[in-house]
Amino acid sequence: MKLSTWNVNSLTARLQHVLDWTAANPVDVLCLQELKLTDDKFPLDAIRAAGYPHCAVFGQKTYNGVAIMSREPLHEIVRNISGYADEHSRVIAATLASPAGELRLVNGYFVNGQALGTPKFDYKMSWLRGLRDYLREELALHERLMLLGDFNIVPEDRDSFDPEGLRETIHHTTEERDHFRRLLELGLVDSFRLFEQPEKSYSWWDYRMLGYPKNRGLRIDHILVSDSLKLQVKACTIDRAPRKWEKPSDHAPVIVEI
Repeated sequence: MKLSTWNVNSLTARLQHVLDWTAANPVDVLCLQELKLTDDKFPLDAIRAAGYPHCAVFGQKTYNGVAIMSREPLHEIVRNISGYADEHSRVIAATLASPAGELRLVNGYFVNGQALGTPKFDYKMSWLRGLRDYLREELALHERLMLLGDFNIVPEDRDSFDPEGLRETIHHTTEERDHFRRLLELGLVDSFRLFEQPEKSYSWWDYRMLGYPKNRGLRIDHILVSDSLKLQVKACTIDRAPRKWEKPSDHAPVIVEI
């Protein structure tokens, strides 16, 4: 089974990219972030025709929005972080009924945070605490769990094109990395780092300053798996190809195989 996460930076603008990519890469599940549309505008017919009849959607006009596209049924769908009041559409969770057993999926578009010392950074810290409390409860209920999405956190220096120049700036702060580490301490594993990976492997590149051609990127899109899934992970890769397409998202898909 293959599952993927992709921040498409507007599904309206990049629906054809999603359709083309899933045609070439028929993953079983695709978790999307930054839909930037309301639920009623979600292109359900086109997604179903592409082979994903089961969709869980949590949209928002102009900003945010997350969705899970699946070939197999989804149930126990929960929108946003239980127990944390948030006006933004950032998290959707669902249980996948797969032949290998049920799998709990949590798809998140993490808060950007803007800059250290700003109200948006404080919101990010509060949101991450809320997410951790929620995941602790989810892991107690679901042994097989996967957290996928755009984390807006660079876990380690090797995940940044300029770790020294960007040290303690947004995505690279000690506070953000501490939160990432605490997620792992809940009993989650960074599936990408279970394998030997090429140096300078990134999932996001700025549109400006020739970010992609110069590989000035960050690895901020992640797939964490619970300990019970760790030994079942066969591969985790980043597909850079869509970043080369015309008018691409600034993110690339990340794929895990279990």
